[in-house]
Amino acid sequence: MLLKSLELQGFKTFPEKTVLNFDSGITTVVGPNGSGKSNISDAIRWVLGEQSIKTMRCAKMEDVIFKGTTERKAKGFASVTIIIANADRRLPVEADEVAITRRLYRSGESEYLINKKEARLKDINELFMDTGLGKDGYSMISQGKIDSIVAAKSEERREIFEEAAGISKYRYRKEQAQRKLEQTEENLLRLNDIFKELKERLGPLQEQAKKAKEYLEVANRKKQIEVGLWLFTLNKSGDILKDYDDKIEIARHQYNEIEKSLEGFNLQIEALSEEILSRTIKVDETNRKISVCEENAIKKSGQISVLENDILHNNENVQRILNEISDLEQ
Repeated sequence: MLLKSLELQGFKTFPEKTVLNFDSGITTVVGPNGSGKSNISDAIRWVLGEQSIKTMRCAKMEDVIFKGTTERKAKGFASVTIIIANADRRLPVEADEVAITRRLYRSGESEYLINKKEARLKDINELFMDTGLGKDGYSMISQGKIDSIVAAKSEERREIFEEAAGISKYRYRKEQAQRKLEQTEENLLRLNDIFKELKERLGPLQEQAKKAKEYLEVANRKKQIEVGLWLFTLNKSGDILKDYDDKIEIARHQYNEIEKSLEGFNLQIEALSEEILSRTIKVDETNRKISVCEENAIKKSGQISVLENDILHNNENVQRILNEISDLEQ
């Protein structure tokens, strides 16, 4: 296996996307204290599944995300991708290169990717088991690591030797199998308890089963009676429905006759309406003529009054003249 490249973005002191390529031979990173050299090894441990905030030199895991400066804004996530050559198929992945990616967001959500496909932390640990490249592998020797190995207990030193010998995978599988066996034993104990409890309830359950069987027989008989009653009601309803259909047909025939009679009445009403309209027009014309005649009568009455007045005046004149004639004759 060959570590080909390391890509960092938003991780600690790497706010922008930074790619470190590793060719064959020795690659050395130099710089003054505090320049972020250790952050590169921290990034490799982190992408390989490191969960200890003490190992990552943080107060909390969110501290691996770039916090920002006076000139740069804080990042919303940290992402590290490591690419490993796999031409020899040392890793159980059918690809010449294996890209492991880990992302952590400020919301607390995180994700692991193997060749851009979602994966679990367990998948990452199992992938690098017995390769010496895991987060606890011997290929990652940090400052003070050798002293801790020398001063470590025999059991801890044994784990390092097992990792180097390539048997940690089998120890891991053995532990998993033992945990499964323990869970199976616990399940068996639980099943025995359940079996005893059910055995104690077997007598009452048999009695209940007998009653349930009798209930099912009675329920079946009840169902047959209900079906018969339903069929009888259905037949009776069919006869009633037929009777109602006949009545509806008669009513429909009567309705059609009434409709025809109503059409005749409507025609008569229309004819009467036209005749009434014609007579109304004639009445209006007659009333108009009467009004004209009344106006003429009023005019003639006025003229008659004037003429009568003239006659009266003329009679008075005649009488006056006769009186004058009589006086003259005398």
